[in-house]
Amino acid sequence: MFNGIIYNTGNVIKINKRSKGINIFLKSKIKLRHKSIGMSIACDGVCLTLISKKKNLLEFFLSYETLKRSKFNSLNIGDKINLEKPLRKGQDISGHICQGHVDTTAKLVDIKKVDQALILKFKIPNNFKKFLVNKASILINGVSLTISDLNNNFFSIWIIPHTLKLTNLSSLNINDIVNIEIDILSKYVNRFLNEKKKI
Repeated sequence: MFNGIIYNTGNVIKINKRSKGINIFLKSKIKLRHKSIGMSIACDGVCLTLISKKKNLLEFFLSYETLKRSKFNSLNIGDKINLEKPLRKGQDISGHICQGHVDTTAKLVDIKKVDQALILKFKIPNNFKKFLVNKASILINGVSLTISDLNNNFFSIWIIPHTLKLTNLSSLNINDIVNIEIDILSKYVNRFLNEKKKI
């Protein structure tokens, strides 16, 4: 479980293709011990298992299912990835409860600069717009953010300078694809109401 607060990133330096997925190698300064092998780490919001570590080099396996649901099907050498270690008992939750289970992707369609902040506008697939709520939380590339504006299947978020400095959101360009995890509370409420209608 994660909370979408990013303090570390890693850069993709190697990609090994497999028959049913890929292995990726990230170079990062994130502090991990050797016994961290097997730990779940959120990589751009996707919960992945650390399968090897050698100094600052981290290795993860991405299955076909993960590639199908995330932006990682177009991963490139040099890409910057947001990293988050799992929450520890007693740790403050500064963002929102995140599972690391990416629901879909969204396309960046507009960027506006307001003082030192950015307003990013995204288009999400039609079948996911029912989960979006104005002022609700949403996870974008593993970063906990708040929906500031909502119109059909388009939504906007504000990103403050501190977040831009610590994450890969500062390097996004128009038409870039990002990972999206819908707020789990929204999914549960939607499921409950749909089931209630059937009774």
